[in-house]
Amino acid sequence: MRRLVYYVAITPDGFIAGPDGADPTGPNGFWPLAEDYIRHLVAEYPETLPAQARQALSVTAEGTRFDTVLEGRRSYEIGLAAGITDAYPHLRHLVFSRSMTDSPDPAVELVADDPVATVRELKRQDGKDIWLIGGAELAGSLYTEIDTLILKVAPLTIGDGIPMFSRKAAFDPRAWTLTDHTVLDSGAVILTYARAAD
Repeated sequence: MRRLVYYVAITPDGFIAGPDGADPTGPNGFWPLAEDYIRHLVAEYPETLPAQARQALSVTAEGTRFDTVLEGRRSYEIGLAAGITDAYPHLRHLVFSRSMTDSPDPAVELVADDPVATVRELKRQDGKDIWLIGGAELAGSLYTEIDTLILKVAPLTIGDGIPMFSRKAAFDPRAWTLTDHTVLDSGAVILTYARAAD
């Protein structure tokens, strides 16, 4: 069965974005993109690079982990504000929104249905794992469905911002098993956790 993987950049103090919700790795972002960090993403997670980055870095690798990406409306609108209607044309791209009625891109599927029911159906389908890109609202809604966490931990704190999970996540303590880790010279750490058996 396919797994839902929350693969996300995060600070040690638990934030995935600043208070304004903007892309922390964007042009005015606070996360410095060190060369070893970019090399690691290209080598290990090429399908998670947006199309513009793939083109700039001459990345053509299909990737072995994900074939589907799930995104909340607010996260998706960051790309729209930059004129990008589909940052991941190489993946099946679902955007969860009850307020958007028309997709800005024919390849982007808008989903107004319950995220949990949608993910459970996706897990039953054939394919690679499902990448939950965020944001916090969607991750909070899907908290109980997440099978794997891949946390790209930045070597910086920000004090305040958008947390990893919104308040939509119910209080439900879960145990996770560390299955892999990579420490980069630049200070970033990539931690992979599998949900422990209930």
